[in-house]
Amino acid sequence: MNRIKSLLFKCNPIDMIVIVFYIILTILNLIYYQRIPHSTRIVLSNFFLFFLVYLFSVKDTYPEKVNIWTHLHRWYIVPLIFLSFKELYWMVKPIRQIDYDNVLISIDRFLLGGDPTKFLHQIASPGLTELLQLAYATFFFLPVILGIELLIRKKEEQFYYTTFLILLGFFLSYIGYLLVPAIGPRFTLHNFSTINKDLPGLYFTKYLRDYVNAGESIPKGIINPAFYVQRDVFPSGHTQMTLLVMYLAVKFKSKLKYFFLVDGTLLIFSTVYLWYHYVIDVIGGVIFMLFTVWSGIRIYNWWEKLRGNKEFKFE
Repeated sequence: MNRIKSLLFKCNPIDMIVIVFYIILTILNLIYYQRIPHSTRIVLSNFFLFFLVYLFSVKDTYPEKVNIWTHLHRWYIVPLIFLSFKELYWMVKPIRQIDYDNVLISIDRFLLGGDPTKFLHQIASPGLTELLQLAYATFFFLPVILGIELLIRKKEEQFYYTTFLILLGFFLSYIGYLLVPAIGPRFTLHNFSTINKDLPGLYFTKYLRDYVNAGESIPKGIINPAFYVQRDVFPSGHTQMTLLVMYLAVKFKSKLKYFFLVDGTLLIFSTVYLWYHYVIDVIGGVIFMLFTVWSGIRIYNWWEKLRGNKEFKFE
């Protein structure tokens, strides 16, 4: 038992939630083994990930010394977040077998008296669409930029806490996708195949949409894209994670905080304007963000206390 504890406590809070989340994914893959395509490969890949996480945690000698393992340990979650997203792609639809867009649409109509994407279409213009599509495309880079800045400023403790909170936020949003699978207003309230004509941009919008579509596993030119798209609408992860970055940028006095605040505001507005999300998804993203902040500090400090380390406190 002591040996197991010793192995576990080599893992920092980031490693710990990776292990917990992937244990959950592995159990779901085993339960729904017959439904999920490539479930054997997924389970084997998850066990390989457990090995990598432990290897990184053992080989990383920070804070005594920074080595190549330290850098791998700090940044492995960047590809992991995307790989987790893709693992969910193979799981959500086979497990849930239903989309809840009709429920989300009904809530929007109850709250606002109609469809917000259609309301916003009245103010649409190619210039505004271009600006918002550019802002939307910065989503995945925002936490990376904040993390790099914190390391440059030698704010390692804040870096690790930021990394933990961002990762926890992503994992919580992925659980939301499992609970409430949906495909979004691009497919339900609008015509996905004519979006470039119905909501045109200027120079880069079309290419950025292709980039987003590829990330969501939509084959180009497919007849039925709604069948293939990732179920990733509720909560709005773009809202949740962007709010987290904005919150942390202000909390840690980032020199780029005004960039994060302006770009983040545009990004969140773009989620509905560009037909990716319903308003209830954005509200869900706000709630998930608040829960991430509330639970994150408690989980982080609980694990650090078990490891015999000091608690993290905002300064």
